[in-house]
Amino acid sequence: MPSHLFADRPAQPPQHGSVDALIKQTRRLRGDVDAVRRDTVVDEHDAQGRWQRALCDLAVHQLDDLGEHLGQLKEGIPSVVAPDHEALPEPAPYEPGTDLSRVGSAEWNLLTDEVTWSEELFQIFGRSPEAGPLSLDELGSTLFSEDQPLLTAMVTACLVDGRPIDGEFRIVRADGRVRTLHMRGEPALDPDGCTASMWAVLRDVSELRRSQRAVRETRDSLQRQQEIARTEHRLAVELQEAVLPPWRGSLRFPHGSTGALDVAAHYLPSASSALIGGDWYDALELPDRCSLLTVGDLTGHGVTATSGMAMLLGALRGMAMAGIAPGPLMGWLNQLLETSVQPALGSAVCCRYEPVGRVLTWAQAGHPAPLLFRHGSGRSLASPEGILLGATSGAVYGQAEERLEVGDVLVLHTDGLTPRSIEFSKTDGTERLLALAPLFSAAKSAQECVRLVIEEFGEGEREDDACVLVARIGA
Repeated sequence: MPSHLFADRPAQPPQHGSVDALIKQTRRLRGDVDAVRRDTVVDEHDAQGRWQRALCDLAVHQLDDLGEHLGQLKEGIPSVVAPDHEALPEPAPYEPGTDLSRVGSAEWNLLTDEVTWSEELFQIFGRSPEAGPLSLDELGSTLFSEDQPLLTAMVTACLVDGRPIDGEFRIVRADGRVRTLHMRGEPALDPDGCTASMWAVLRDVSELRRSQRAVRETRDSLQRQQEIARTEHRLAVELQEAVLPPWRGSLRFPHGSTGALDVAAHYLPSASSALIGGDWYDALELPDRCSLLTVGDLTGHGVTATSGMAMLLGALRGMAMAGIAPGPLMGWLNQLLETSVQPALGSAVCCRYEPVGRVLTWAQAGHPAPLLFRHGSGRSLASPEGILLGATSGAVYGQAEERLEVGDVLVLHTDGLTPRSIEFSKTDGTERLLALAPLFSAAKSAQECVRLVIEEFGEGEREDDACVLVARIGA
């Protein structure tokens, strides 16, 4: 029986030129989106990439649906709602996932118990036309048990109260496949105003809903990862602040001694403040009135790097307080890092300054050498033997000595101080520091020297964080 929905609204053939243009535009846009989807690199740990890929999948499915609907508009009204009772053509073999299988229509005549299905609806249900269409009661038996009350309520509201149908449910096909269908329908009334039949369009939205679920899941996963990243960043910052020396401005020690040091230091974050690394600086007075000066950098970022840095710096402080010289101290740090639960590589420089003779004894582990500034010029100290911490077991670290003079400025820094770009190499960074020699000579304090370094290298142009420590030799 023809649907009453179309009794007084005969279909008008669309303008083929305009519809063809829309179809071409849709196909072109679909191809562009699919190209973006193929180019999206997805990795199991990349929530952002998975989310982008899922959005592209969703857009492709929606454009496929749009293309299908435009094709149906071009072809005209399907035979199931034709004004005469022409027999339905033989359906093409069912091919899962084809556009043809996505939208079908049906009509249930309450007066004659006649049921009419379009060939697309048979394909959606995976049902042979020879088996005939399903009655409303039989239709309910194909649904998930938890979805059956929903269909019953929709059909009852339509047939009894004359309300339109608009809802989704899941069916289990004869081949065991589960599909999600979106059903929209309306009652058709007889001249007395009673419901004579119910007409509906059923759309297979399984792939669309799958894509939407993927978008939601990847979005939720991304949000969770972002929240975890924010928490880890906060913990890394708090750990770093708890471990690095709390003093600000210049520090002078040992108190009341000849050749005392004026020390200042500064931590420079990376251009992306999310990258909290394992850089450290420290200066402290030792029991024998000597002083410890050190800077270093542990590979990695986040809580792992800052916790490893805290372990190394704590061990370094303890061994320096126990009187272990810089060379052997580096050897013990290497063994500690090699046997730690979370293996990593680190670089460091450790200086022991004896104020009476103004003698600097130092060792390094794959780290930039200290820079010495004297009388308006500067140079790098000749480095003793020393490889990266954690690189190999049993490494031997040499020591070097340098006799300092009143007014000398010693600069220790981590390699993140120099911008890692094509404009500046590590050598360029050292040259830029050495070029500050006249300014250091005129500076009145270590803190002023630190300000000069910050002005030269900037607070936010680095890809990595960095530390700088300046010690000025007093009389």
